[in-house]
Amino acid sequence: MEFLSDYGLFLAKAITIVVAVVVIIGAIASAGQKGKPVTDGQIKVTHLSEGLKETADHLRQELLSKDEYKAYIKAQKQEEKEKLKKDKKKDKSKEAEEAPDKRLFVLNFEGDTQASAVDNLREEITAVLSIAEPQDEVLLRLESPGGMVHTYGLASSQLQRIKNKGIKLNIAVDEVAASGGYMMACVGDHIMAAPFAIIGSIGVLAQVPNFHRLLKEHNVDFEMHTAGEYKRTLTMFGENTDKARSKFLEELEDTHKLFKQFIIDNRSQLDVEKVATGEHWYGSQAIDLDLIDEIKTSDDFLVEWSANFDAFEVEFEIKKSISERLAFSIKAGVESAITSLLQKDTLQRLFK
Repeated sequence: MEFLSDYGLFLAKAITIVVAVVVIIGAIASAGQKGKPVTDGQIKVTHLSEGLKETADHLRQELLSKDEYKAYIKAQKQEEKEKLKKDKKKDKSKEAEEAPDKRLFVLNFEGDTQASAVDNLREEITAVLSIAEPQDEVLLRLESPGGMVHTYGLASSQLQRIKNKGIKLNIAVDEVAASGGYMMACVGDHIMAAPFAIIGSIGVLAQVPNFHRLLKEHNVDFEMHTAGEYKRTLTMFGENTDKARSKFLEELEDTHKLFKQFIIDNRSQLDVEKVATGEHWYGSQAIDLDLIDEIKTSDDFLVEWSANFDAFEVEFEIKKSISERLAFSIKAGVESAITSLLQKDTLQRLFK
């Protein structure tokens, strides 16, 4: 009991310190952000195909004998020479130009409740569409459990821009694309998912706590004034009526209908009424329901693509100010120090 008491006191102190430091860091970061545009960032491009080839070459170098690796390098150089000769002959003979090689532009979306990654996504899509050709394709690695209707609606609209330009849009779900996440996924021309990825949850949810009885018990009055009968329906502090509940449920149902219609417009082969129950399925089940088109991970897709064509990851990075970088360094340092202190204190108490 003495150990638990001492340990609890130490933990409380540690948490207090962390909270204080986080508040200070937040204040520093906020001060650094004042007056600066949100989109102060830059596009970063990574040649994924080249990276995969370098990884494979490094592995060969480690596994093959020196003679085998030399033979491999020699064969590769010979292949490149023959390709160059072939290209020169084509130029000299003035043959009809072949279709340009395809390129794959890879985007990433890590979704939270507010779909806050949409700000980066819109910048990335704008950059890709400025250079993409009709033969090119886009792969979105999508991970999201869903969230707010309007923010995920905007994210879906950003993806629609790709299709409007006639560029094929591939969606890969390795872990989860549910609710608003699936709203985004259904825009894709081709949807692939890992066998145990969570797919679906086509429904609408709203939860509203009510503290009216608690306030009444403590003789606290609450007033809310609106212009317009349905400016507010359910409220957290006032007394809710059956009429307000009915209107609130009507609004939820209307949102669900819009959600289902959006899916019908983008994925007509899907039996919406069968899957729009709010349930979710794993990838191996979702393919039988036409929620997805293929069981495949994003890694497999990239490896297959890179065997013949180039793949580029496009990422919009927000530039961090000096105060933000300083705040991040302080936070990391404090977290490391507290972790070390916690581990040291625990060991001392265990070995007393």
